[in-house]
Amino acid sequence: MITFILSAIKIIILLGFLIFIHELGHFTVAKLCKVKVNEFAIGFGPTIWKKQGKETKYALRLFPLGGFVSMEGEEERSEDSRSFSKASIPKRIAIVVAGATVNIIFAVVIYFIISATSGTYISNEINSTINGYAAQSIDLKNGDKIVQIDNKKINNKADLDKILKKSKGEDLNIKIERENNTLDFTIKPTEVKTKVTGIYLDENCKIAAVEKGSSSEKQGIKSNDKLIKINNKEINGDRNKALELIGEKGVNTMLVTVERKGKEINIELTPDYVSSYYLGVNLKQAPDTFINRCIGARIQTKEFVFSIVDNLKKLFTGNVGIDQMMGPVGISEVVAKTNGFQEFISMMALISLSLGVTNLLPIPALDGGKIVILLIELIRRKPMKAETEAKIQLIGLSILITLSILVTYNDIVRIF
Repeated sequence: MITFILSAIKIIILLGFLIFIHELGHFTVAKLCKVKVNEFAIGFGPTIWKKQGKETKYALRLFPLGGFVSMEGEEERSEDSRSFSKASIPKRIAIVVAGATVNIIFAVVIYFIISATSGTYISNEINSTINGYAAQSIDLKNGDKIVQIDNKKINNKADLDKILKKSKGEDLNIKIERENNTLDFTIKPTEVKTKVTGIYLDENCKIAAVEKGSSSEKQGIKSNDKLIKINNKEINGDRNKALELIGEKGVNTMLVTVERKGKEINIELTPDYVSSYYLGVNLKQAPDTFINRCIGARIQTKEFVFSIVDNLKKLFTGNVGIDQMMGPVGISEVVAKTNGFQEFISMMALISLSLGVTNLLPIPALDGGKIVILLIELIRRKPMKAETEAKIQLIGLSILITLSILVTYNDIVRIF
């Protein structure tokens, strides 16, 4: 019971805070733009607390799963000189975009601080080379600095990894700094093939998601199947054992046994192989200084932001299915399982960034959709008909509600 109460408190604090700063962004910019705000509310449903300010009513509602800033003339045209509809388009866009912007800024700042406290970055200086890899073929040495590859500057491991990922194993021109001298080499990265199945297991060996187009999807494995055996070896809910058996060398075809709706199903699975490319160097950690911690934090934060953007791209290109999305129920489960303040605040940053970026998508009923409507008004030099705008918003809202129901259903099935 205590665990349940603590989990509920964590979920309410996290969602309530992120909704609060989002709506506070709208509210603050509206006030700065001299737009009249009638109500600032956190939550939906019955009001459990309210206070009337000079012109704005502040309210706390029962269900902390949303919030709103009600502005004069936002839903219906108003002749009030301070109404939202009377404000200039740049001001209206600023008000609409403010909520998502606050969520993104909060996430970036928090993630930067966490990253800065966790250590420095990995530099471009070689600490050692790995036997059998490309680095030894051109006699790279400890203390060498990789300063450039194919005319692109290398400052750290992240820069190196990015180039190697795009190399496709082709020859690279590499510049090395050794004892104040610059040396030029041509190197062919070493190819390493990794077995991939396209399945993502939760801690209980339930299949949380199946990657689109993967061998697992093609051969009939589905989300929410539970992995029981691999090659007739019992898993017994041991995720590490499952991963060990999946990654076993020399095994190209596996007999996978899954439980689906109470029945055991045997599936013959032939994994895919993905090529990765390496120089075969271990790089040194940069000295632990304040500046280097900030550099490391900047690198990690950039990767953090672009990972969210990449996931959204995958969603819209069909590489990620709806069954892999997570809604309030799934998020609540993840938040409830966080341990310690740092893990909790990291999760808050992740959800805040996701909330901010998603809200800016050009979908009606989201802030991004409202911005598109305002841009159309700017181009046309006249507002869209109220009836047309209402229909567009209703369509967008219907899509979001349908999507929410599907995602919530998947969350519940995944959990239970």
